[in-house]
Amino acid sequence: MVPVLCRGVCPGAAGLGGVERLCRMFATPDSGGKGRFLGGPVDWLKGDQERVEGLEMDFIVENAGTAGALWAALEAASANQEPIVLFNWTPNFIEAMYDGKFIEFPTFADECRTDPEWGMNPETTHDCGNPKDGYLKLGVWEGFPAKWPNAYAAVQKMNFSNLDIAQLAMYVDIDGMEPEDAAAFLAG
Repeated sequence: MVPVLCRGVCPGAAGLGGVERLCRMFATPDSGGKGRFLGGPVDWLKGDQERVEGLEMDFIVENAGTAGALWAALEAASANQEPIVLFNWTPNFIEAMYDGKFIEFPTFADECRTDPEWGMNPETTHDCGNPKDGYLKLGVWEGFPAKWPNAYAAVQKMNFSNLDIAQLAMYVDIDGMEPEDAAAFLAG
């Protein structure tokens, strides 16, 4: 994710080429003049290092120890109006709090992880982004419709946007609301 403040300074930063051309803008005192990609904890297994290498980006990968450390780095960069590139996903509360843009990495395919010939870099794998267009499912127990038909009818009408989910997550994770209170607040 690239915060909106970077787009004002360097239009096109959210495209992979824009980020790559401007990598020094994302450098830190410890990155040796290269841009820094702040990844999530290593045990999330998102392949950030492999992606940076596969796409031949002039970045180092630094992994945050926890999700909280990732968000603290984003908060600090935002407060200081400093550019940052970091791992993010959607939906989550970040979308409701910060105006930024996801980097458009090349489209994911399973072959990207196993076949060097598949992507834009014939020398290596992982020259693509993570899978996109995941989905959220609403599920109920098989006896739910018969036991609570009105509640089941309400569940069938639910349709949340990414921003709805992001706002709910922000109310709970950041504002400390109970989930029930956050849902009632969003329902208005």
